[in-house]
Amino acid sequence: MRIGANDGIVRAYGEEMYERMKAFGISCADLFVRGDLNGMTEEEHEAEILRHKALADKAGVTIWQAHGPWIYPPHDETEERRAERKIVMERSLRLTGEIGCKYWVIHPIMPFGPDDDPEPELFWKINMDFFRSLLPTAKKYGITICFENMPMKNLKISTPEQTLRFIREMNDENFKFCLDTGHCSVFGLSPAEAVRMAGSDLKVLHVHDNGGEYDQHLVPQMGVVDWQDFKNALVEIGFDGVYSLECEWRNFLPNASQDTKMKALCAVLEEIVP
Repeated sequence: MRIGANDGIVRAYGEEMYERMKAFGISCADLFVRGDLNGMTEEEHEAEILRHKALADKAGVTIWQAHGPWIYPPHDETEERRAERKIVMERSLRLTGEIGCKYWVIHPIMPFGPDDDPEPELFWKINMDFFRSLLPTAKKYGITICFENMPMKNLKISTPEQTLRFIREMNDENFKFCLDTGHCSVFGLSPAEAVRMAGSDLKVLHVHDNGGEYDQHLVPQMGVVDWQDFKNALVEIGFDGVYSLECEWRNFLPNASQDTKMKALCAVLEEIVP
């Protein structure tokens, strides 16, 4: 199985990031395609995304999945705010399509804040209406929206079961599942069982570990996730995607060089990647 990563473990390499990923056997990337301009013009933002695409191509790395806009704290409380978010997300989808990436990961809209859900049915409806309105743009660019399970314990759409129920109610080939292993663990749930529950709806992964209490983005085998069972589950469902890491170096060989950490991580991956 191919291995992928976002920039969490390689950003220290700067412009050589993709070349070093490839040298350590990481052949796919998860790119954050902001969509919000963050002080840039449209042209500057597009140029930055295309620059990453060119660097990845030169290194022989495939941008396998993109992460759509995420702001914290979320400001999705009014129709006007959500209309602004839609513009930003459509821009992100367009740029994702422009670089030839087929999978776009996104979080739920959070109209009541990051960890509050006083009206669960309204929360569900707002999300259903919002993402249905994005599907034409996703289809235009040949992109599958991958809805991610979350670590927020009070939200209607957080656990893999809830996220998959939402995806199956959406019932569209361009709307599927991104399984985040660490977010499962926060609920005391097994990522392996989430894989089995998802089956063919599982399209992309965010792989990281934690101690089972909160989201930490630890290197695999530093927390409580059963990685052997996770490996077995991926094989059982015939998952043919990318084993994509979303971890940081937190507490992992803190005094070691970047290359030493990468070599140690590769040794971990040899044990847990199918």
